[in-house]
Amino acid sequence: MPSLSPSAWFESVSSLGRACLAVACLTAFVAAPTAAQDIDPELKPYKKVGGEVAGTLKCVGSDTMNNLVSLWVEGFKKSYPGVREGIEGKGSASAPPAITEGTATFGPMSRDWKPSEIDTFKEKHGYPPTVVPVAIDMLAVFVHKDNPIKSLSLEQVDAIFSKNRNGGAKADIRTWGDLGLEGEWKNKPISLYGRNATSGTYGYFKENALFKGDFKPTVKEQPGSSAVVQAVASDEAGIGYSGIGYATADVRAVPLSLKTGGEPVTTAPENAYSGDYPLARFLYLSVNHKPGADLDPLRREFLRYVLSASGQADVKKDGYLPVTGVVATEALGSVGVSAP
Repeated sequence: MPSLSPSAWFESVSSLGRACLAVACLTAFVAAPTAAQDIDPELKPYKKVGGEVAGTLKCVGSDTMNNLVSLWVEGFKKSYPGVREGIEGKGSASAPPAITEGTATFGPMSRDWKPSEIDTFKEKHGYPPTVVPVAIDMLAVFVHKDNPIKSLSLEQVDAIFSKNRNGGAKADIRTWGDLGLEGEWKNKPISLYGRNATSGTYGYFKENALFKGDFKPTVKEQPGSSAVVQAVASDEAGIGYSGIGYATADVRAVPLSLKTGGEPVTTAPENAYSGDYPLARFLYLSVNHKPGADLDPLRREFLRYVLSASGQADVKKDGYLPVTGVVATEALGSVGVSAP
């Protein structure tokens, strides 16, 4: 397992999330890949500890993780009912300044810290922020449930959403006919839906699906992941991107291939754990942890809950994928905490 410092950890997962997911997450499931979405038996249920665990859990950051954080807090408060909470899902961009300035306990993020954000934190505190991987997501490209498109390559996704076509497509893609659909679909303009620039999902998609290109001005920016999915669900010609946890029966996640002509990969859980799905990523909780110092009981126990079988059951309930015992142990160790 790589170091969990932002620079080293981000370096290991930023290239489509493949290498780290393949090595770290497949480990516990290599003998039973069909059960990859199940909770690793190495993870144990959370047990309440003695002593005072109180205070306010202020979580500021990712909209993608908003529901998930709410489930974690709800489960955690069953053991510690005196804990107060405040959850703000403004987008991943709001997490680094909140952690840096001390206005948040945790910063949920669906993307990496930017170098400039790390530098700002280090200037104030003298050490880098700590990021703790807490769940696995597959960033899905959704279409309306009645759309017959069978699959897309990242090159095609880039030509649909980006004005630069850094992925190598020779021509812009504006209609469903440009993707080979016939009949009533041939001349239908593609309606584009996405997130705004404060979103970690926006940044991740721009980096990995648009090859660092710029979005077309015709992308209709939505305030949250749920809004993207709802927009696509109500627009037969629509296409949008969101974390897989926001999937509904009214949309369909399109299988993706790395290259045109390549084998399309579905959003089946085993494809995230193997690293085969090209837009698999970790979801994180960022925290201000001074190296060598002990976390206070509130932050320590909340992380132990999140990375226990109990917290990872919440991950599964919200439609994301649980981390393995290997990842959980390494993650807790990065802040000097033992697993439950």
